[in-house]
Amino acid sequence: MGAETGGAIKAGDKVGRYRWVVVALLFAATAINYIDRQMIGVLKPTLAAEFHWSETDFAGIVFWFQVAYAIGYLSFGKVVDALGARLGYTIAIVIWTISHMAHGFATGMISFALARFGLGIGESGNFPAGIRAVTDWFPQKERAFAIGVFNAGANVGAIITPLLVPLLVLWFDWRMAFFVTGLFGIIWLAVWWMVYRHPTEHTRVTPGELAWIRQDPADPVEKIGWGRLLTVKETWAYALGKFLIDPIWWFFLFWLPGYLFDRYDLDLKTFGLPLAAIYLISDLGSVAGGWLSSKLIKAGRTPNFARKVTMLICAICVLPIWFVQGIDNVWMAVLVIGLATAAHQAFSANLYTLPSDVFPRGAVGSVVGIGGTVGAFGGMGMALFAGYILDATHSYEVLFAICASAYLLALLVVHILSPRLAPVRIEDVSQR
Repeated sequence: MGAETGGAIKAGDKVGRYRWVVVALLFAATAINYIDRQMIGVLKPTLAAEFHWSETDFAGIVFWFQVAYAIGYLSFGKVVDALGARLGYTIAIVIWTISHMAHGFATGMISFALARFGLGIGESGNFPAGIRAVTDWFPQKERAFAIGVFNAGANVGAIITPLLVPLLVLWFDWRMAFFVTGLFGIIWLAVWWMVYRHPTEHTRVTPGELAWIRQDPADPVEKIGWGRLLTVKETWAYALGKFLIDPIWWFFLFWLPGYLFDRYDLDLKTFGLPLAAIYLISDLGSVAGGWLSSKLIKAGRTPNFARKVTMLICAICVLPIWFVQGIDNVWMAVLVIGLATAAHQAFSANLYTLPSDVFPRGAVGSVVGIGGTVGAFGGMGMALFAGYILDATHSYEVLFAICASAYLLALLVVHILSPRLAPVRIEDVSQR
């Protein structure tokens, strides 16, 4: 059977589960990705006090991470399409681990910005490579759930960071915290290189599992250039959705620790549990969002119905965060913020499936890269805007209002540009 033809599931075939080992690896990589990414937010009060940063200074450091993320995301989409998930992921984690550990040598804004720039280049490869791996290893009806599971690693990383990093700072110092956590990426890379192969090349994949993975109709494998993809409205359905929701997650990731410090008078020893609780709730949302749309598809609903109904529920669940600044009890605020972050992750898990739902396999990495780049542009704007607003007003009210409204707007844009989530035929793209 050729590498790109559909498989037939025969009676008596045993469908293996090795594909879930792949998801476990992707989950671990995403957790490490977010530990490395979030540390600057968790250490913000410590670093701001030592280096005398204003909110605008901190926003500038975040901005350069997102500039690099935008550049790298677009590039890694093409790298993954050309080299595959195994080598693409390897390149990404080598770059981001070296850059992460370089933070331990930083002495001011410029050196921090340079380290963050390198981190952004490397970390931008995580989701293009991960989604390509899911596309290679899972049929359409399981992809949203698989992406939801590995995307939940972001929240596990975000849970671990506020619990582990303060301990490392108290035991050693903030520089050593970067060196110790950098070891996680080195260990993961060794396991990845030993374990991961394409399913058609893997000795642990049974014929039944391979047939299950390849049960969808075969799609073309011709590579499609960016120029052609940029003329397709389905590309922009995904990219503009990312433009609207990615900045909200960046805001949560980089500014929530400081918000909890300031609003509820917490410190390095006490803010970890509330922040970890927020991301624990987020983790449940990531898995639930992928589970719900996959469940609806298995029940006979179209991917269009399943994805968009799930995204609508998520968008509604974010709305209460508009009023969170008026909540005086820290744990009540944790519940409201946690609901919003969980809804983001569930929404994001479904948005991430759209390229594999509607594009040929050879274009998935590139479309994900385009969307990630556009989302990073939104994140750049949000970083600068958040720094300006907080220095000018010392209030998060406007920022939380933006968070509350972004998801309904994103769903509206997706629906207008791709009302049926109909598959894009490669010949249609070629004619544009």
